[in-house]
Parts: sequence; structure tokens; C-alpha cells
Amino acid sequence: MKTIDQVSYLAMRQDAEILEADGHGEKVLRLRDGNILKLFRRKRLLSSALWSPYAKRFSENAKRLARIGICAPKIIALFRVPSIERDGVLYEPIPGETLRHQFRKNPCPADLMDRRQKIARFVSDLHQKGISFRSLHLGNIVETPAGT
Repeated sequence: MKTIDQVSYLAMRQDAEILEADGHGEKVLRLRDGNILKLFRRKRLLSSALWSPYAKRFSENAKRLARIGICAPKIIALFRVPSIERDGVLYEPIPGETLRHQFRKNPCPADLMDRRQKIARFVSDLHQKGISFRSLHLGNIVETPAGT
């Protein structure tokens, strides 16, 4: 994982759209070029993130998903930004729309039961393939233009 300085980080995130943030700051940004920057912070002083950074885990998990045929982000780069005490993953987003975004636009679609069944099948498929996705939520599931 390479280290980037504050100036390089600020240049990268210039004019970015903040997609997610919390009380600790920005978490997910859409950059000018359309790629996504996901930032990770170590939450505890003593943490497994010391030897296995969250950004690296995210990258390895995305690659593992792709190998077994599950659509996942394509990782471009991993880096550390010491000035903001964050690790980052730069990736190409999955084409499509998150389920969270879809349900915010239309909280009660006509095909709600079909959608629920499709989501349940997807999660079941993940589990059958041995994937335990601890941060699975509607913002982490993308429906592609092909409907997958």
C-alpha cells in the first residue's frame, strides 16, 4: 500500500461528491472521473487493522467475489493518507444503482414482493458460496443495467 501526502489527497478529492459520511468525516466519495474513493479509519488503538488494513481486506474481498462470478468493484489502487489517518481504496464502481437509491426514489414499487424475493435469493446465493458479508445493506447491493 503506497502512502500519499495531503496535497495529493486533496487534489484527488477535489470537486468530489460525498456519497457517505459520518461523525468522523467522509467515508465514500465519487471523484470527478466517476471512480469511487472509499476511506477507512481504524476505530481502536489495538486492532487487527494494524496488520491487515480494512482497505486491503476490501480489495481482497472484491477480487475474491469477482473470481467466483459475483459482480464486484474493480480495484484501481490502495493507499494510506497519514495526514487524515485514513486508508483508501480507489475503484471503478459497479454499473447500476444501489437498492438504497432505488428504494429512496420509490419506497413502495409495484413489484416490491418480487424485489424482496430477488434480494433474498441473492443473499442466499452468497451464503451458499461461503460468503459472509458482514456489512451487507441496501447501499452495498447494486442492481446492474442487466437486472442482475
